[in-house]
Amino acid sequence: MTADNNPFARLPQVPGFEVTSTAVAHKKPLPPAQHSGVFGVPGGQDISPDLTWSGAPEGTKSFAVTVFDADAPSMSGFWHWAVFNIPATVTALPAGAGDAAGSGLPQGATQLPNDARLPQYIGAAPPAGHGEHRYFITVHALDVEDLGVPSDGTPAYLTFTMASHTLARATIVATAETPAT
Repeated sequence: MTADNNPFARLPQVPGFEVTSTAVAHKKPLPPAQHSGVFGVPGGQDISPDLTWSGAPEGTKSFAVTVFDADAPSMSGFWHWAVFNIPATVTALPAGAGDAAGSGLPQGATQLPNDARLPQYIGAAPPAGHGEHRYFITVHALDVEDLGVPSDGTPAYLTFTMASHTLARATIVATAETPAT
């Protein structure tokens, strides 16, 4: 990946660790459940994927999870989900954890409003005919328990704040495309 299409290219380089999901796979299309019903995608249910991670480095004090569309037709991509202050003892989130109530999130975790200004996971909804979009589903291992980001903060502010606290990250890059009508 080049700096033009890798959202991590200008961030500090950090080691990786493992993240898996039964719903989404690296370089494979997102299932309909992970597409957006809010934005009217047929079959879209806005269900956050299940995630399980392992191998985070020693010194990890919390995790954050983000979902970012680097190919959205904007100058800043599109943030679909951002959760932080996930305790270091947590190594999995169930499918649907990112609903509007955050019902599957552990105590202490904070779910920020996404770029649709909804504090929940919102699924993929690439514009028709815009081509394939890449969705960076990332677990960030952090060296602090609490990032101090306000609950009405933006995902961009979150990622700016955690850049200097990231020990490692694990990413699944899934895809979605809406054919031209």
